[in-house]
Amino acid sequence: MSLLEKRWKFKQFDQALSEKLCQELRVHPIICNMLSSRGIHNFNEAKDFFRPSLENLHDPFLMKDMKIATQRIIHAIKENEKILIYGDYDVDGTTAVSVVYDFLQLVYPSGNIEYYIPDRYKEGYGLSSAGIDYAEKNDFRLLVTLDCGIKSVELIHQAKDNQIDVIVCDHHLPGNQLPPAIAILNPKQQGCAYPYKDLCGCGVGFKLIQAMCIELGLDQQFYSKYLDLVATAIAADIVPITGENRTLAFFGLKKANENPNTGIKAIIDLGNLKGPLSINSLSFVIGPRINAAGRMGDAKRAVALFIEKDSKAAAEIATALQSENNNRKEADSSITDEALILLNQDPHAHLKKTIVVHNDHWHKGVLGIVASRLLEKYYKPTIVLTKSGDFYTGSARSIAGFNIYEGLDRCSHLLHAFGGHYFAAGMTVAPSHIHLFKEAFEAVANDILTSNDMIPEIEIDAAIELKDINNSFYGILQQMEPFGPENTRPIFCVREVLNVGCKIVKEDHLRFEVMQEGYSINGIGFQLAQKYENLNRPQKMDIVFTLDENYFNGRTSLQMKVIDFNMSKN
Repeated sequence: MSLLEKRWKFKQFDQALSEKLCQELRVHPIICNMLSSRGIHNFNEAKDFFRPSLENLHDPFLMKDMKIATQRIIHAIKENEKILIYGDYDVDGTTAVSVVYDFLQLVYPSGNIEYYIPDRYKEGYGLSSAGIDYAEKNDFRLLVTLDCGIKSVELIHQAKDNQIDVIVCDHHLPGNQLPPAIAILNPKQQGCAYPYKDLCGCGVGFKLIQAMCIELGLDQQFYSKYLDLVATAIAADIVPITGENRTLAFFGLKKANENPNTGIKAIIDLGNLKGPLSINSLSFVIGPRINAAGRMGDAKRAVALFIEKDSKAAAEIATALQSENNNRKEADSSITDEALILLNQDPHAHLKKTIVVHNDHWHKGVLGIVASRLLEKYYKPTIVLTKSGDFYTGSARSIAGFNIYEGLDRCSHLLHAFGGHYFAAGMTVAPSHIHLFKEAFEAVANDILTSNDMIPEIEIDAAIELKDINNSFYGILQQMEPFGPENTRPIFCVREVLNVGCKIVKEDHLRFEVMQEGYSINGIGFQLAQKYENLNRPQKMDIVFTLDENYFNGRTSLQMKVIDFNMSKN
């Protein structure tokens, strides 16, 4: 299949604000344009952006119910009550449990604390009935949920009926009815004055232990030691890298690079990672190995890894998770291949705006990954299903312009169950309804999506000329890290450059050498070899790229990492 055509769209910025920032900051106008588009309005905001400080973390007691939560935990410690720390099986949940459990072990070394991670396949997402039953049977008097619980109204009623107090720490949107917990820590709930609303689940857990340190008179080091775990959760849960998240990610990466958690270090050593870790490293190297624990086996081992203090024991757990991640990669690769065969066998697949594929024997734990791979290849709302008991269950991934949750809601009469958000969802459907569901889902997509929506979009931060690219400019770009949602790695467009030596390398990639007004630069375009035939040496081209460094033969130089290119129209 040929490469998908892409739309180029330039981000908007406030010209007057950009000029004001140029006067105050005395940096390149392109930098000021990007700061303007990222919501930076003045010198002080730019200073906080470029020079994050832990002193700028918000007072945790601004969060609704925080005082109640800390007092209830302190009461449990004084009364020697049993506390159960409950979290979801993904990276955000397991890091959150690790942070809160490990901290409470320090201040409450009685052996009366346990952690609980639900089984992905037997219990499903979030707080489970089995988890409540476990707490009841084992005489736990306090249950702390992390990264879940905000919609578990009935289950928390059950806990309350059994004299178990519940503290909910969550970051998901609350439903119409809040659970009857003794305290709810969630910046998104109504009446919460906490200034930053986009914390991940581990971030909310971190604010809880920060508040506990204040109450117990403990130094900053007692909570800052967990910042690398918080940064890992921020990276894996794809929350905005803005405000407080940016500060937490900045110092979390610093700790991960200088003095990492024993479990994180075990994964770094096993992966033989070179150079400083980035948000991408945490997201694509640490994250998949932790998620593999829940996808392919028992997610409790992720917590065991993060709370382990002995490097040898941590290495053994990391090796097991590495093995399971390899199994996961084999499973998602083979299932993706099988799904592609199914699509190729459908003579009408290219005419459809959606993809729905199913197989009785596919591994449930990798369906979301397979859906993401198919979406990347075809850029269509995608659903991948497998047989689970009497139903088909699966994962959905979507594109900009199509809210997958709302799309499923319009087909809900054909579904046994569903849930999710804009870009990702899960559902269960009866075998007898699959064909009807496929038709209904396609009809919904046809109703919503235009032909333009089916073309992936590249958001470009700024137009640039080759003369602007130098080490000083790149140095300022590096200070904009860590990159992630709402603070993405800057994407540039350079127009009318001359091809002075572009060629195919390693079959799938293009090596670029281009020139503009006497300035030249090299670049690499991964998986762009199929576009080589478009190159016409005498004709100039426009290139969309990010900027990074290339290390070769002991020399370092700036290079373009080419995302897309077209021949210039002029």
